[in-house]
Amino acid sequence: MDIQSLFSLEGRIALVTGGSRGIGKMFVEGLLAAGCARVYISARKIEQMQATIDEFGADAQGNPRVIGIPADLSQMDGIVSLANEMKARESRLDILINNAGAAWGQPYLEFSEAGWHRTMDLNVKTPFFLTQKLHDLLVEGGKQGHPAKVIHVSSIDGLRINPWETYAYQASKAGVIQLTRRMAARLIQDNIVVTSIAPGAFPSEMNRAAKNAPETSAAGIPAKRIGTPEDMAAAAIYLCSRAGDYVVGETLTVDGGVVNAHLPSHFADPSGGH
Repeated sequence: MDIQSLFSLEGRIALVTGGSRGIGKMFVEGLLAAGCARVYISARKIEQMQATIDEFGADAQGNPRVIGIPADLSQMDGIVSLANEMKARESRLDILINNAGAAWGQPYLEFSEAGWHRTMDLNVKTPFFLTQKLHDLLVEGGKQGHPAKVIHVSSIDGLRINPWETYAYQASKAGVIQLTRRMAARLIQDNIVVTSIAPGAFPSEMNRAAKNAPETSAAGIPAKRIGTPEDMAAAAIYLCSRAGDYVVGETLTVDGGVVNAHLPSHFADPSGGH
């Protein structure tokens, strides 16, 4: 068994939405380290996207390692535009990571329809329709001696209740997990494997608590630390490579034990409170 080839992404073409910062950028770093030939990223903020492209630099032939395509994926025309641009540039797509997302917090009695629609659209509608619009490219990716891979980025907040009033966010991420299963059942017929990653506390603009106060966030995590870029990159490499070919429709929880190993406070006391 060749361990290097088991986790290699040599020569593959990938697209990471929301890839210019945070968890998306962590995915990009991992895909490049594992050998992807080209990694495309999409983002709304062009300057931020260009900074990420510049940071990753060029390959030995002088070609940029990361290619940016500006896109507002909250609207269907932005989804179609990104898909058409990818079709104009590539004849196949081996990896699609649907990472772009939004959160919205408001008290229950004040929660707005605008916040609900924005969150549900970007977090649930966009992954479905972008994958649909890129179907032909993904089918071609699945003809290269390996399955094409689609990863939806969900959240541990789709697996448990958090203390914040982010109603649409939590509902949307739970929806992504079920959507992953349903899409996996259909797309495996075309040699496209669909999975999901549910991150816990990683430093990002969507998790400013982990970004700005990592030690405070770590106190509530069984592993006693927040996630690192290596943790997120490793999860993506596993699912995208030969190592993850037989993992279909699964949601991989990457959270230091918050969902599956967090004991309620009365269990943490060896006396059991008695």
